[in-house]
Amino acid sequence: MTTPERPYQPSLAWRVGSTLNIGIVGSGWRAFLYALNRTETKGLDGFLELLNTRKDETKRTTGLITDRLDDPMIWGVLPYKYLWNPNNMRWSLGSYDICFKNKALELFFSTGNTLPTHRKAHSQYGGLFQPTMTQVIRLLSDPHASTDPTHPTTQLSDHPSHPFPSSDPFTASLLTYSTTGLDSFPAPSAYPSRRHSWIHIFPEGMTHQHPEKVMRYFKWGVARLILEAEPCPDVVPMWIDGPQEVMSGERGWPRPVPRCGKEIVVSFGERVDTEKVFGPYRDRWERLKEKTRREKGVTRDLSQSDVGDGVREQRIGELADEELMYGQEAEQLRIDVTMAVRNEVLKVRRQAGVPDEDPKRGLAETYRAEGGKEASKVEGEMADGSLVQPGV
Repeated sequence: MTTPERPYQPSLAWRVGSTLNIGIVGSGWRAFLYALNRTETKGLDGFLELLNTRKDETKRTTGLITDRLDDPMIWGVLPYKYLWNPNNMRWSLGSYDICFKNKALELFFSTGNTLPTHRKAHSQYGGLFQPTMTQVIRLLSDPHASTDPTHPTTQLSDHPSHPFPSSDPFTASLLTYSTTGLDSFPAPSAYPSRRHSWIHIFPEGMTHQHPEKVMRYFKWGVARLILEAEPCPDVVPMWIDGPQEVMSGERGWPRPVPRCGKEIVVSFGERVDTEKVFGPYRDRWERLKEKTRREKGVTRDLSQSDVGDGVREQRIGELADEELMYGQEAEQLRIDVTMAVRNEVLKVRRQAGVPDEDPKRGLAETYRAEGGKEASKVEGEMADGSLVQPGV
């Protein structure tokens, strides 16, 4: 659906439904974590201070939360007032073939701020450049940021009733998007009220339960978020220990029921110094984009309606140039950024008292060698004793 001037925020019915969904689910998990298990948090006060800065949506900073376990239950550690606060806009990714396989699940997960993600091993629509990744990058971004000096930044009134300008460089007033060309989902980044949202991701991409608490290699999607969002998002690493016992891959009947009486520790790391850690990588990305434009004879970013020398403008969250998508330099840069993110999570892991792991554990090649199969397609018990299951 398109509109000449898009609304500032979704409908009241959608906002109420989303708040109820997240509040009820989060409160249920909180009761489970603290009443039926022994749950401890570390660094939570600092994280709550960060959330408090988001009360005024016009002054938000963007943020990326990364942790090691594909387990949304962990947000139950937040106090109830945060679970029921719609201003703490948090989004996560869910497997399309698990979370969105029927209309009832689609409604539940969509109002729960979960975005449909195709897994490449299970769908031809999966991969690094699927439409949902565009939505995530834009949710992290300032909707008026412009990397093209020939197009000055557009200012938006802070008043909630002010409509989004029709010249918006993001989605041209599209309120929905498709992941396959046939389906249709609400486009979360279409609304200005959601600017600078927080994204909670699980870079391992699958539930990975290792007896020595070793992490699976991180996927490259996290690198796209850091390199392409404008401005660079804040990054808060987390380390979670215990849910692998609550929902062990080896549990028997009744399998859907989480186990009680477990020790759970949730460690929040400090906000990463993004300029120091990720600034050099973002500079390399800008140089690579400029190099690509020069090689193709393009002197500036083109508007999407302009096509020249086979190059379209790279709007925020979109890549159309083969070199920027699949070129060796671009892929190496994504590897480097992904390892930098992993190192930040490893710091929190170390602070939690877990011994350092072999650096080779962060490589996909190591994982494939130990599993003996294509890592992206294997599920079940690996040769190293770890259990791998689809991510939710």
